[in-house]
Amino acid sequence: MKLINKSMLTAIIALSTASVYYAQEVKDTASKSKDIEEVILKGVTDIAKDRKTPVAVSTIKAAQILERQGNQELVELLNTTPSIYATKGGGGFGDSQLSIRGFESKNVAVMVNGMPVNDMETGAVYYSNWTGLSDVTSFLQVQRGLGSSKLAIASVGGTMNFITKSADMKKGGVVRLGVGNNDFLKTSFAYNTGKSENGWSSSFLMARQSGATYIENTNYEAYTYFFALGYQPSAKHNLQFMITSSPQWHDQRSYAPSIANYIKYNPDHDNTPYRRYNSDFGYYTDASGNRVALANAMNYYAKPVMMLNWDWTISDKSTLSTVAYMSNGRGGGARNLGGIAGKGMSTFYDNDGHYNYDQIFAANAAINPNTAAATSTLVRTSSINSHNWYGVLMNFQHKINDNWNFSVGTDDRYYYGYHYQVLSDLYGASGYKDNTNKNAPNRVVNNIYDYKKLSWNPFGGSLAPMDQRLAFSNDGEVLWYSGFGQVEYSNDKLSAFLQGSVSNQSYQRIDDFVLPGSPQQGQIIDRKTGFKDLLGYNIKGGANYNLNENNNVFANIGYYSKQPLMSAVYPSNQQVVNPNLTNEKIFSAELGYGFKTNNFNTKLNLYRTEWKDRFYRRGNIPNIDGNGNTGYSEVSGITQLHQGVELEANYRLNKFIEFNGMFSWGDYQYKGNATGANFLDDNTPVAINGNNASTLYLDKVKVGGSNNNSIPQTTASLGTTISPLKGLKVYGGWQYTGKIYSTLNVAEFLKPGNESLKLPDFNLFNVGASYKISLNNPNQYFTLGANVYNLLDTTFIQDGATNIKTTDTITANNDPDKGKTYEQAGRTYKGIADGNRVFFGFGRTWSATLSFNF
Repeated sequence: MKLINKSMLTAIIALSTASVYYAQEVKDTASKSKDIEEVILKGVTDIAKDRKTPVAVSTIKAAQILERQGNQELVELLNTTPSIYATKGGGGFGDSQLSIRGFESKNVAVMVNGMPVNDMETGAVYYSNWTGLSDVTSFLQVQRGLGSSKLAIASVGGTMNFITKSADMKKGGVVRLGVGNNDFLKTSFAYNTGKSENGWSSSFLMARQSGATYIENTNYEAYTYFFALGYQPSAKHNLQFMITSSPQWHDQRSYAPSIANYIKYNPDHDNTPYRRYNSDFGYYTDASGNRVALANAMNYYAKPVMMLNWDWTISDKSTLSTVAYMSNGRGGGARNLGGIAGKGMSTFYDNDGHYNYDQIFAANAAINPNTAAATSTLVRTSSINSHNWYGVLMNFQHKINDNWNFSVGTDDRYYYGYHYQVLSDLYGASGYKDNTNKNAPNRVVNNIYDYKKLSWNPFGGSLAPMDQRLAFSNDGEVLWYSGFGQVEYSNDKLSAFLQGSVSNQSYQRIDDFVLPGSPQQGQIIDRKTGFKDLLGYNIKGGANYNLNENNNVFANIGYYSKQPLMSAVYPSNQQVVNPNLTNEKIFSAELGYGFKTNNFNTKLNLYRTEWKDRFYRRGNIPNIDGNGNTGYSEVSGITQLHQGVELEANYRLNKFIEFNGMFSWGDYQYKGNATGANFLDDNTPVAINGNNASTLYLDKVKVGGSNNNSIPQTTASLGTTISPLKGLKVYGGWQYTGKIYSTLNVAEFLKPGNESLKLPDFNLFNVGASYKISLNNPNQYFTLGANVYNLLDTTFIQDGATNIKTTDTITANNDPDKGKTYEQAGRTYKGIADGNRVFFGFGRTWSATLSFNF
């Protein structure tokens, strides 16, 4: 990005105090650089600036998103950024996963226009809630490491900030049509009124997307709406209102099949993995004799974000920015419940590896739930995860003189989450008898909530009545209030800052399925736990020095005392506060160097982050007790060390050809040992060596994922863009991913000497092109685009869910190789045991777009 000149500094505070909510693109006419247009911002969000802000940063503009995303996940565009790994997760629409410098999304601060969107209970980010951002984003900025944000946010790995379009964009509109593999169809329309003479402006967008992904039975339908209204009554005041949402439903693949099953259920029977294979659906025969697909895993959600921003220029030296926001979400995902004669879903697979619903329907129909024991029918539920979220951000900035300025502010939030289950399919049963609600035991429930027809109104009720809830019903209430301050110094060569913040996070757990006055873990419990206050803080600083017009160096250092997530405060879903509760401690330091000319730009970063007293919970673990039951693991006392080197460069050979590339090398490992405990889904402890808790020997083990995903420690990319004709761009790129470590499996580390499973390295190639057809009116033009992803149709494992070694013994009773090691049985695939559960990446896919701007 370009240097910000002195006149711009009168509108924004130097070094990382610029912010968002209203944006207007302008060209720096004094520079001959071909960089992307600078963005002038006001408000409360910290946007890093090249050769000023001392952090590692990468920015993706809207044009690149529109050209290259197609039917990819939005975050996949970041795979050409150092130390970032984005995958499609299970492969369902919006089910992508992301890590930065080896830290997963729950430890990456994700923001929309500076508003934090990480779940306030779990820290998770569900990208299916934000698929519409690709249509309304002006640019996406990623700051790796602690970043420049003044807020007390959990940016252990980095910060992602999606900056949306503003109301006062240039007058005009655009119509787009996109098509692609597996019936992908996307249509959108957007229009901006421009600013009127009396200061009013507006912008809106509507879009629809549908089809399926590369994976079997992953149909989806999604909508996007966006509306922004601006009013600038005078030079001192600017008001911006914005609302956007992406309501959607999609069928999923949530369970990672074993490599052996990918091969076994390949319809071509050629001893190769069938990458499209999905074990989370099956077929039934309808009244007309047709074979109909039915999903066992699905997700549906609507999470609108509404913001009102007020920028007040108090004087030439002082500004106050205030943002009030609301984000209410409604929706959930699927789970199975109950069993038939003790049999769960996995006992009803057909010869193709899919569920035989005709058998399930017939078995369920023969059971009278009124007279049978509880949980005697097998059903599908929706696990509701709805919430109401309100917040306010305020930032006062004052320019002391040409060099010094300071800012102070507050970030306050209130969150209430609703968690329970309702029936979404009876699978032919007449009802389901539930015995989990201690206040109303053994009641039969038969109301069905269709996930494709549920009301997603986030402003109304749309919450199921208590008598229709089953398995669990608990709420989480979170209060957050914080203050922050920052002092900055800037001259022509040096920029430096010192920032600090303090926050109080209060958690309360509310359980409607407990008997008040009953004991839990030796304590008498109530429906409400009362609030548990947790104090956190951070302090960080950094400096950038421009050695000359081409070279700059920077450094930053910071320390966080981060409050644990709600699962650590109330472990094993109990109403009792963790007696060993402690804050997580993060220390990070970074050095950087940059070199920039008119046609060449390169950046080099060295970083080291140590994370102590980490707690994490891994859920949905199959056969956790050896008896076929699913459950979860909780691990405490983890220390991780992440360090590495990052290099990125861009070279413009001439007006026709441009090259870009990156390389990142990391060393992510655990320090010392930790403590693990296993539980069934109903919170029953699972014995580990005769006890529920056991030492986990993790010292020097490479860091893997925590939820069916993997962490790579080496990535690289090289790409080129060729512009042979006016309006035509042809681009291609190579991506390399190596030193990939699978999900940590608690059971594998009960003795010293084990290591995380290392997955095979892989290389991918993507290509694309776009052509702009200009009309007589310069504001009117057509744009054609096409992309092919994984051009060579490479077969690769993107994520791993287990840690089975080739020297491990096959233990399944129905396996003919029981008693042999995978190596002895010849059961390996690219050097790893075929019993490992993984997600293969997509094969070759494509998309094409046509748009008309006017």
